[in-house]
Amino acid sequence: MTGPTAAHQSANVAALPLWPAPFARRPVDATVTVPGSKSLTNRYLVLAALADAPSRLRAPLHSRDSALMIEALRQLGATVTEVPGDGDYGPDLEIIPMTAIDLRATDSTAAGTSDTTVDCGLAGTVMRFVPPLAALLNGTTVFDGDPHARNRPMGTIIEALSALGVEVAGTDGRPASSLPFVVSGHGEVRGGHLVIDASASSQFVSALLLVGARFTAGLHLEHVGKPVPSLDHINMTIAVLRGVGVQVDDSVPNHWVVAPGPIRAFDERIEQDLSNAGPFLAAALATGGTVRIPNWPSNTTQVGDLWREILATMGATVTLENGTLTVTGGPVIKGADLAGTSELAPTVAALCALAESPSRLSGIAHLRGHETDRLAALVAEINRLGGDAEETADGLLIRPAPLHGGTVHSYADHRMATAGAILGLAVEGIEVEDIATTSKTMPEFPEMWQSMLAQNAGSTDASS
Repeated sequence: MTGPTAAHQSANVAALPLWPAPFARRPVDATVTVPGSKSLTNRYLVLAALADAPSRLRAPLHSRDSALMIEALRQLGATVTEVPGDGDYGPDLEIIPMTAIDLRATDSTAAGTSDTTVDCGLAGTVMRFVPPLAALLNGTTVFDGDPHARNRPMGTIIEALSALGVEVAGTDGRPASSLPFVVSGHGEVRGGHLVIDASASSQFVSALLLVGARFTAGLHLEHVGKPVPSLDHINMTIAVLRGVGVQVDDSVPNHWVVAPGPIRAFDERIEQDLSNAGPFLAAALATGGTVRIPNWPSNTTQVGDLWREILATMGATVTLENGTLTVTGGPVIKGADLAGTSELAPTVAALCALAESPSRLSGIAHLRGHETDRLAALVAEINRLGGDAEETADGLLIRPAPLHGGTVHSYADHRMATAGAILGLAVEGIEVEDIATTSKTMPEFPEMWQSMLAQNAGSTDASS
């Protein structure tokens, strides 16, 4: 059981703090910048740990997910040091790779031993990207995480490593299909042709592609099964790999071939997280106001760039000029038929609950295996506030209904918490349970939310 009921049975819900979501009494008019992309930060961190020389990340994300990745890489032998940066979101990172030693040596002293434990928290990038990395070392690495992390799909990565000749077992010695489990590496992974079913998460593909160049024979990864969700994230992985000199052939659908070879060290500035910009942009529609995001990339692999299309479809005026994305809400929020919104879906669903016409979100069945069962959670929370939402086989139907105040449960899911904040802008009396869960990717979200409203609100235009 991975949905809201399971999540609330596994936690003392009554003990979780409630955050009074600010209610907007006038249209928002604000300029907002958000921290760096979690997806890019954690991909570059993995590659830096495998690179041929020290690397630097400028303006990376500093959040729980990135902190978990940094600590995991330190446990596996990389050195990650904070150094002064030139941005507003904390220090840069310098990474001395594990590849300062020979990962492919057969002598455990030369290759370094890894007898340690990695805390994955609730970070999918850590629990899926790091085990293939641990397989390159000599020694054992135990992987575990938050209680709900044990419910997240992990079977594909475990089966993939086993097929590659890596020993993976539960902490009790039995076969494993989820956290916790133990990876026993022997200093080398041959690689070659590997067939997997990645229909539960694109992260399974990215996890293997990121390390494929360090396999002795490289990697020919083939997917069989239902379509892989979130292909944008695989495209991001491929672009990042090519940017550091790794040869990747993705010319045949559902096949990815990574040539063996070095991973070039890099000095990279991380784009701001366009997915995390979503709640702030949604505030323009929820209040009929305007939100500007400067430094929006003209070319990007981030799925969050879809906001330009999604929000326009829902009735907003959207422009990108001189690097600033400006979104102005229309007189009403229009319902929409949207496919493949991926991690953007909770924010989109919040807007759909405020829309004047029905909406259908499809192609997001995989969200049942995210931090919580997001489809069940969104239905439960929208309906709790008087809304009209239901699950479909691969998404949601949301129909117009008057909403009222109440508690929005977060299920330890950062995107459920920010969806509650969006609803609170338009519906007075909403409280969000455990807003601190936003620290997963945006540690200062509550302060940023209040600051957005304060830019034009003064002391009387927004209240909590």
